This record gives sequence, C-alpha cells and structure tokens, in this order.
Amino acid sequence: MLNIEEIKNALEEQDLKVLKSLGQNFLIDEKVLEDIVVSAELGSEDVAIEVGPGLGVLTFALASKCRQVIAIEKDRKMSRYLRKEILKKYGENSNIEIVNDDILKINMPEFLLSRGVTKYKIVANIPYYITSPIIKLFLETETPPESMVMLVQKEVAERICAKKGDMSILALSVLLYGEPEMIRKVSNDSFYPSPKVDSAILKIENIGKKYPVEEYQKIFRLIKMGFSAKRKKLSNNLSAGLKRPKDEMEQMLTDCNIDKGTRAQDLEAADWVRVKDYKY
Repeated sequence: MLNIEEIKNALEEQDLKVLKSLGQNFLIDEKVLEDIVVSAELGSEDVAIEVGPGLGVLTFALASKCRQVIAIEKDRKMSRYLRKEILKKYGENSNIEIVNDDILKINMPEFLLSRGVTKYKIVANIPYYITSPIIKLFLETETPPESMVMLVQKEVAERICAKKGDMSILALSVLLYGEPEMIRKVSNDSFYPSPKVDSAILKIENIGKKYPVEEYQKIFRLIKMGFSAKRKKLSNNLSAGLKRPKDEMEQMLTDCNIDKGTRAQDLEAADWVRVKDYKY
C-alpha cells in the first residue's frame, strides 16, 4: 500500500499526472484493500480482471491470491509505469498482464477467447464516471463473470441495493442478472486525491442470463414505461406506453398479484417478469 507521499513521488518520478478525466483516485486505505480482496473470494485457479489499476496497489494484492490478473488501463503512461513495476517486482515471471485499452471498446467474448479464459471475476476500483456502462457491459456480455467486486460511489451502491419502494431502473437492471450486496461504506479520505463523495464496496454474485435476449428487451421496455413518470401510478404509465385503457392495465396488475394503485418503484424484479409474461 502506497501512502500519499509515495504516490506523489511515483507520479513525479515517472512524469505521471492524476487525470480527472479518467476518474483517477488512488486507494490509500489498507483495510479497504483487504476487504476488497477478501470479498472477491479468490482461489489459486481464479482469473481476476481489474479495470483501471492505476498505480497497481490492488493489482499486486490480487496477483498474490489468484492464477492470473488481467489489468485493463486506458492511461498509456500509467500502463507503462505498471509494466516497469511488474518487472521490478517479478522479473519476467509475472502472472499479471497489463492491457492498455478502453474497457468500453473491447469485445469481451473475443478478448477472453484469445486468452483462453472461460471463467473470471471482476475486482476493481472503477472510475465512477463509467460505473453504469461497466456494470451493463459485464452483466449483459455473452461471457459474464462469476462475480463482481467493485469500489463504486456510495449513492450508486445504495441505489443498486435498494429495497422494494425505492427501486430504480439501475437496481432492476442488476437484479435481473445477479444478486447485489453492499459490503461496506468507504470514506472519501481513503483515496488520494480525495473525491468529493464517499464510496462503497459493491458485490454482485450469481450472475447469468435468466431469459433470452428478446425477453430482456420486453422487460426493459415495460420498466422504462413504468418509470416514465415516477409520481404517477404504474397503471397510468403503462396505459400511456402500451396505448391501452387504464382499467385494462389495472386488471392486468391485479391478475399479476400487484396492487393496482402501485408505482414503478414499488415493484421487484419478479413483479416485472410477471407483467412481461402476462397475455395481453
């Protein structure tokens, strides 16, 4: 674990800059690092994919626990620094691969196939500005991870782990593919530079597609209709979106064991599946 002074020295010596545009905030809290690694439940045969390794603090911790670490870093200079540090620490016998690329532009099935990877886990301190796209990428890919353990903005973790009554499109987008859990909250002073917001360790397990692609499309179409006007009753929103009479939508909800006066945020994932399966 690097302290703030060591981070500043490393940045200066290697002519590196903290790029706010890439959401770079380096972890300086050893207990948080330990909790991330423990939560990932890595075994000696596991492959860990890390997004945004930065100065490599989590990268090296992962390397000591699993068979292979694939760290994807968009910053070219940071990638070069990491390769130098790996050479210093391990010589040519490293189990870490640094990939200088944009995670959102990678064809993940091809990427994994080219490396012979069939099973993997995501473990990362991800850039906050691409949290939702990264989660979407790995939940919807043809080759999803076994689990995801990520440092994310606290408010995002809370939204994803929301209970009935506070549901959102984001929460449902995760629940329809896996099981989210907020492991712990993380103070903003656990990073350098310190972000303006607190963070949380988010874990998503039991990831997989439960329905064909066209069924997911139907579910999300209904969900978007339902949330189109959050203050309105679900029956009103579905009536407008499906161009059906309101009383017909109320009857549909009743038939699906859903209160006809409910709002979209009151429905769990299983409720939306029943709505999707209803024969209009």
